[in-house]
Amino acid sequence: MTEPYAVPVPKGYRVGVWEVREPIATGAFGSVYEGRRTGADEALPKTAALKFLPTGTGTPRQLTHLRELVDREVELHRRLKQPRLIRMYDTLVVDDPAGPALDGATVLVLEKAEGSLSALLAAEPRPAAGPALLAQICEGLAQLHHAGWVHGDLKPANVLLMADGSARLADFNMAAELEGTHAYTPAFSTPDYTPPELLWSEIGERGRRIRPSADVWAFGVLAHLLLTDSFPLPGATPTARRDAAAAYARGTDDLRLSPELPDDWREIVRDCLTRTHADRIGTQDLLRRVEAAAGAGRSPRLPRALLPRRRSRRTTALAAATAVVAVAALGYGVSNWANADRDGGGTPAGKSAKVTAAASYGADELRTDKGVPVAYRRLIVDAAHDCVHPEVTPALIAALLKAESNFDPDLSDPSVGKEGEYGIARWTPSLLRWWIRADGVPAKETPEPPLSPAESIPAVGRYLCYMQPLLDRKGLSGDRRVLLAAAYRTSTKVVNDAGGVPPKYRDYAARVAHHLKEYTPPGKT
Repeated sequence: MTEPYAVPVPKGYRVGVWEVREPIATGAFGSVYEGRRTGADEALPKTAALKFLPTGTGTPRQLTHLRELVDREVELHRRLKQPRLIRMYDTLVVDDPAGPALDGATVLVLEKAEGSLSALLAAEPRPAAGPALLAQICEGLAQLHHAGWVHGDLKPANVLLMADGSARLADFNMAAELEGTHAYTPAFSTPDYTPPELLWSEIGERGRRIRPSADVWAFGVLAHLLLTDSFPLPGATPTARRDAAAAYARGTDDLRLSPELPDDWREIVRDCLTRTHADRIGTQDLLRRVEAAAGAGRSPRLPRALLPRRRSRRTTALAAATAVVAVAALGYGVSNWANADRDGGGTPAGKSAKVTAAASYGADELRTDKGVPVAYRRLIVDAAHDCVHPEVTPALIAALLKAESNFDPDLSDPSVGKEGEYGIARWTPSLLRWWIRADGVPAKETPEPPLSPAESIPAVGRYLCYMQPLLDRKGLSGDRRVLLAAAYRTSTKVVNDAGGVPPKYRDYAARVAHHLKEYTPPGKT
């Protein structure tokens, strides 16, 4: 394994009628293993997921917190048995004085899934089954809310997929029963799926007050992610997207929904992601609209990579070396999963459909009739959408690339400086190293030319997004977008010191301004 399990359990360990087999997933507080039934009780399945929670050891504060999480999950499972919720067969307590690390641990015996939505999105961004999965996820939320419960942590890792491809909601240790209009949950959430009103909400003695509308917000984020492979709020990191959510809630920024989002889903997502909880659509109305948008589709099929298959001795021997894949494949609410390295591919309806979609991608933000190469439209539009600052637009990035290289992906100018400048954005390799990764962490090694557009263009958006707050708020003359381009060519310090575009770069800035106007659709500023 690449990291130690929170609750290490040896293979072959017995708890109740279950024998521990392969590890599935782990998190900060609990670990999940495959369990094989050894008893003759035919009422139980042959295999299950055993979720070990170390409630027998730890500090008093840790034990209180863990006990509360376990009690929440167990209580919901015992009281709600719905087809869209993962089933719990039993709860056990480990009695093993000789093994203090496990003695007293609580074990939840859960229905075993074949994959998670996180793993599906990693294997197949924008899955063809996305609408059908969303209908089933929404059905699960409706079942919870109708019964008077709030999930509190809806995200891809907490949606499990069964062998037939159907979806189940899982991980209910953040779930809470409503008391009137509110419930109370621990002060924890996943920022990308947390509504703005809860990001900095007060935490009382009973925890954080939460409404069902928080799950509706999370569903809107999840729907946008499944259907477009992108988040509905800009930012290259969860922190940046959290800040964008706060700006959106204040009314100082707008949603930037992907151009790929179909019209009927666009309205659904907008009604989920309203600035205030009071304006959000109710769960039953949401379910009706989602089912209508999804159509009467069949249950989705899992990708072949997630389906159960017979193991050879060789693959069994290699299992330890590939444990990270097993961890990602099944969540049960204890594994963290990052959807990274999205390829930004086109629609699955054939080559001509891909070309048509790419040619019109982001048409309301970037003109389609002024010579921006079709091959780079998606990269340009998505790079702008990843930034919280409204000055960073697709038209600006396109204008900058035009001025830098005339959209030449093979540009090579080794005579500039010590390293030279390369590719469509004329990156210096040592500078690109700091912006090439989507998570904001510098690459371990300096990239070597040739530098591809897929590497260069997203990095332009990240760099512009970083520089925008560094430009002086006052005392700079000129279009702030053009000032950003000038800073890209030189630095924010040089632009600030000059009080605007430095004389040396005025011709460059004039070209950017010309193409910026040319590429911006009518009615946009």
